[in-house]
Amino acid sequence: ERSQNSMASINMSYLDPTTLTLIGIPGLQHVQFWIGFSFFAICLVALLGNIVLLIIIPTERSLHQPMYIFLAVLAATDLGLCVAIAPKMLAIFWFGSCSMAFDACLAQLFFIHALQGMESGILLAMAFDRYVAICDPLRHTSILTPSILVTLVLVVAIRAKVLVGILPILIKRLHLFHSIVIAHSYCEHMAVVKLAAEDIRVNKMCGLLVGFIILGFDMIFILISYILILQVVFCLHQKEARLKALNTCTAHIFVFLEFYILAFFSFFSHRFGHVAPSTHILLSTIYLLVPPALNPIVYGVKNKVIRKRVARIFLLNRQSQQ
Repeated sequence: ERSQNSMASINMSYLDPTTLTLIGIPGLQHVQFWIGFSFFAICLVALLGNIVLLIIIPTERSLHQPMYIFLAVLAATDLGLCVAIAPKMLAIFWFGSCSMAFDACLAQLFFIHALQGMESGILLAMAFDRYVAICDPLRHTSILTPSILVTLVLVVAIRAKVLVGILPILIKRLHLFHSIVIAHSYCEHMAVVKLAAEDIRVNKMCGLLVGFIILGFDMIFILISYILILQVVFCLHQKEARLKALNTCTAHIFVFLEFYILAFFSFFSHRFGHVAPSTHILLSTIYLLVPPALNPIVYGVKNKVIRKRVARIFLLNRQSQQ
């Protein structure tokens, strides 16, 4: 009887599946066509905002500073995230195009998580830049030289690619799956791992480890940077100097809080929480798409040069139309 049960469970399993099925948002399939429009609007804002930043920063000489070079890299990373997630997600919501090749799913998983890791690393680099600018302003340009900036960006990119690259390799060693239906709108690491009918403890542990090494490490050092910055700022005697120093950090603090609060909620709710699947998937999709849309708005509103250049672009367009 026991052997019959095990045979039945094997018959219900899938050996080395070539395709997977993404169902979108479980429990909300009847309205996900309309939800798609709100995500499309967010993606459009993200694409436009980040493209504008990538046009303005290289062409405006006054923005050739470490903070804005990191912002340009952040904009490129955010564009990559939108391109990695949005086309397939909107195809599921609008056209019911739910099937995806197994290897394509692993590629999407790699790019989404690697770009998330890069975004986290760039936020750490930006926090370090603000720390040097406020705590040691006289040595700012001598510490953050162009070669150091290139090295920091390369270290952030290599770290994300190497650490996240382990995850799809570990999934490839799994052969038996109890289902090929992913209850998600994109290929997320744990959503794919949970389909396996084999021992997935190594995959779970590596997922947690990679998450902590990237997100946990970055968050700790960003917090330390801002604690040190605030200590220096509140020791300044002039109120104007205090406000000016704080003003240069407000955009970073907002982006940092928004990114990590959403990241950790998504990360832990999938592993330990009892959140409804539809709520988790909506929040994890918002976490991926909202920061790319908000980042250019937050930094654009805070920076006069970017504001003026954006206004000039739109005025030129309006004049050419007239």
